[in-house]
Amino acid sequence: MNKTLLSFGHGYSARALTRLLPDDWRVIGTTRSEDKAATLMADGVEPRIWPGANIIPALDAATHLLISAGPSEAGDPVLKELRDEIAAHKGQFEWVGYLSTTGVYGDHEGGWVDETTPLTPSTKRGQLRVEAEQAWQELGLPLHIFRLAGIYGPGRGPFAKVRNGTARRIIKQGQVFSRIHVDDIAQVLAASISQPNPGAIYNLCDDDPAPPEDVIGHAAELLGLPLPPAQDFETAEMTQMARSFYAESKKVRNDRIKDELGVKLLFPDYRVGLASLLAAETRKD
Repeated sequence: MNKTLLSFGHGYSARALTRLLPDDWRVIGTTRSEDKAATLMADGVEPRIWPGANIIPALDAATHLLISAGPSEAGDPVLKELRDEIAAHKGQFEWVGYLSTTGVYGDHEGGWVDETTPLTPSTKRGQLRVEAEQAWQELGLPLHIFRLAGIYGPGRGPFAKVRNGTARRIIKQGQVFSRIHVDDIAQVLAASISQPNPGAIYNLCDDDPAPPEDVIGHAAELLGLPLPPAQDFETAEMTQMARSFYAESKKVRNDRIKDELGVKLLFPDYRVGLASLLAAETRKD
């Protein structure tokens, strides 16, 4: 029997997963714009403008669901529109994946967290994610929750800002972030699809939580460019959104993706990941 993945909010991480699925998989991806629909079609994905009535036939066909769309003050956008329809189809789903964030753990002052750590988000975004996770868990689906650290990869690296001189090394004492390359997100999702474990929760991050200024500095070193200027967090001009990311400092453990799913990270730290991104840019040139 052929498999059909219905991907809500088919964006950066979902596109990476699609490249790993076997050729006989049917992939249907939702988007809100006609322009993005054309991009999905070019990638071999059947686009659906959503919200829209044409989503019901796609739901009828789906054997797997992936939810990348983030929540808002109004709640989870997929459940807001389709809770009853999804619940009515739950017997046909072999696997459901929800992409969440490590922001659900809140601030741990640089300490370690794992999947058993209580959820104590310190930002509104984190609280909305906790509520969305709970809402999906209530439906009784074969649900798998993936809590993603900061995502980087092709087109999402620090090199452009370092090159154009806009990069800054924001210094906040004791601040550390975990991060994950998009190709490692994809391989974790693919591994989970191949060995479902309904109810499982996985942290997706690499092995080396690091201060953000170290990542920017290493990018400059790889490019052979001067070290971007250091600015104290307290006095640096930043958007409210950017500043909110510094409200939490923690190191995230990833043992479960290795022990349960047998994943070996392609990019176990940012040094390997940045070197690979730069090498890919060089090949394109």
